[in-house]
Amino acid sequence: MSAHLESLLTLGDRVDRLLDLCRTLQEENRSLRHSQEQLSLERAQLIARNEQARARVEAMIVRLKSLEHNHA
Repeated sequence: MSAHLESLLTLGDRVDRLLDLCRTLQEENRSLRHSQEQLSLERAQLIARNEQARARVEAMIVRLKSLEHNHA
C-alpha cells in the first residue's frame, strides 16, 4: 500500500471519529438543553410557591396584629 493511500485511510478514520464525536456532542447538547428547560420550569414553580407562601405568612401576620389590637 502506498504512503499516499495510507494517509487517505488515516484521514478517513479521523474524519469518521470526528463525525462520531459531533453526533455524541449533539446528543449531549440536546440532553443538556432539555435538562436546562426542566430546571428552569422547576425554578419558576418554586418561585411561585415561595411567593404564595410569603403572601400567606404576610396575611397571617396582618391578622395576628389585628387580633392583638382588638384584644389590647
